[in-house]
Amino acid sequence: MTSSRALIVGLVVLVAIGIGAYIAYDQVLRGDSAPALALPSVAPGTAASNDAGTSSAPAAPAAPSASAATLDGDVNGTWTVTTGSQVGYRVREQLANLPAESDAVGRTDQVSGSITVTSDGTTTTVTDGALTVDTTSITSDRSQRDGRMRSQGLQTDQFPTATFTLTQPVDVPATAVQGTPADITLVGDLTLHGVTKSVSIPAKAQLVGGQIQVAGSVDIALADFAIVAPNVGGFIISIADQGALDFVLVLDKG
Repeated sequence: MTSSRALIVGLVVLVAIGIGAYIAYDQVLRGDSAPALALPSVAPGTAASNDAGTSSAPAAPAAPSASAATLDGDVNGTWTVTTGSQVGYRVREQLANLPAESDAVGRTDQVSGSITVTSDGTTTTVTDGALTVDTTSITSDRSQRDGRMRSQGLQTDQFPTATFTLTQPVDVPATAVQGTPADITLVGDLTLHGVTKSVSIPAKAQLVGGQIQVAGSVDIALADFAIVAPNVGGFIISIADQGALDFVLVLDKG
């Protein structure tokens, strides 16, 4: 092969690589602008959910409802996850040194579980709780990204569920039971990608319209859960060392 022909072939290869890189960036890495999950702005059951791919602003807390349970023992018992609950991931991707414009966001409403609440009229405590998420149902604004998650990244084909189990009781501020958002910390075991780690999750909680609402987010080191960067068409898609799991839970009594 002559030097001129080799040069032409080399240029064609470089152009092909550049085009492929652009396609990978345009079709996979352009993240959506979905806001973080937050407490609903109106009573549960009537609020529109923050689905992945939407661009609506984070919802404001709901006003206290006249039907909300009070610190008279009504909150005692089992509360079960219901409609309006969502769990998802948020992570920044990049191709080489070219970062995505915004976070990649994937979410699902396939969440199940329950908590147990006790109250003596003065102190309210969540004594235990467990949640399960169907990771195979997590979707984002890009089908290509979702396809990669099934076989790479979260590897949902191999690890179809993620779980969280409380390992410490949660003291609930009186203001939360009266309908005003209050800070709580959820300490428990998170199992993701087949790996279990103890985590402390900052969250906000409130009791509105006879339903408990909890919203929070926790940063995780991907390496702690053996999550590695996917590969798209031969181009290495890298992600930040940390991602975030965010959630909003709506629970009914009984």
